[in-house]
Amino acid sequence: MTKKKEKAKKAPKATPKTKTTKAATKIKAKAAPKKAKVEAKKTAAPKAAPQTQTAQQPIGGEITSLPLNIHGQYVRDISFENPSAPQSLRAGQPTPIMNVNFGMDARTLDEQGLENMYEVLLTVNVEAKRDDKVVFIAEVMYGVTVSVGESVPQEQIHPLLLIEVPRLAFPFVRQVLCDVAIQGGFPPLLLNPVNFQQLYVERFKNELAAQQSNQA
Repeated sequence: MTKKKEKAKKAPKATPKTKTTKAATKIKAKAAPKKAKVEAKKTAAPKAAPQTQTAQQPIGGEITSLPLNIHGQYVRDISFENPSAPQSLRAGQPTPIMNVNFGMDARTLDEQGLENMYEVLLTVNVEAKRDDKVVFIAEVMYGVTVSVGESVPQEQIHPLLLIEVPRLAFPFVRQVLCDVAIQGGFPPLLLNPVNFQQLYVERFKNELAAQQSNQA
């Protein structure tokens, strides 16, 4: 028997260049630094069984689990503006410049029978410009509900929520933005990897410095 010849796929268009800016983050978490406020709201807990996230070590090492249970993840809000279409979709035009901003937010969830529950929101906003004209604007707010293990010290809950949870959610947000850009008539929007620990340190450097001076 002979195998059917597969049709050659067209090569994907060049991926737009991205430029990542520092993110302004808003934090409302139970275990926030002293200057952060605590905000608790009653929210129905998802019925899905918790899924324990596992962090893999290099080959030959042990596999350890993060002290987090993910109860649900979802698109909280999404928007896409394509103000210059169809002119902006014509072939042969320069690749638009991307301006990417990240926002992280966490709040406590007060639900009977469930302790240490939080909702973490990762917001990614992308603005594409060509010759100072807006080509498109895309924004995704992605939510993750998690519970934190009782063994985690209170001072470690804050960075755990705003570093590890956004890191776990980012691949899903990246895929959503890629799909929405394609539906808007543009090449796939592929965001570069993000160092959420660096974003966290930059956002809370004053609080972290004050915390270290108090412990000294």
